[in-house]
Amino acid sequence: MSENWIALARHPSARSDAVRSIRVLARRPNNAELRLAYRLEGDLAQIRIPLPSAPRIGLELWRHTCFEVFVALEGRSGYHEFNFAPSAEWTVYAMRGYRDGTPLSDESIRPEIAMRSNAGGLELSALVRLHRLSATHVTSPLRLGINAVIEARDGFSYWALRHPREKPDFHDAGGFTLVIEPPE
Repeated sequence: MSENWIALARHPSARSDAVRSIRVLARRPNNAELRLAYRLEGDLAQIRIPLPSAPRIGLELWRHTCFEVFVALEGRSGYHEFNFAPSAEWTVYAMRGYRDGTPLSDESIRPEIAMRSNAGGLELSALVRLHRLSATHVTSPLRLGINAVIEARDGFSYWALRHPREKPDFHDAGGFTLVIEPPE
């Protein structure tokens, strides 16, 4: 199976030039898992990267450098928002509809996060256990919105598969453009 890395687009309102590109690989190797890998190329000396910590639930991770995936079931308005920080902190929100939801504190949904960096960039990988969301997530096609918020010394940049609004808004379902079918 070939790997198809997808380029995220920087929102035009972003002022920071610390990041040259962000690409993502999203795979569903089996019904119970969603695997994501984010590759950021840029000047890491200019990017504010949270320090490593023990995996734990974090608060407002999107206010700093953070990678995200929004997971929706095809044809439904509800979705889950996963935030993955390079520190290994995470947050999962259950949303009933557009920006209508709450963070979850259930440790059983904790994603596995790993991060590596070198002079030219960093790679963050995350494993989401779909069966922890619902039995329907295991058997249904998923619509994904894949995003990143990057905090740099010269400002923030917002990256997504698609930016449907004039201002960055990852909750807009118009940005959930990648459909992943369950494996056969």
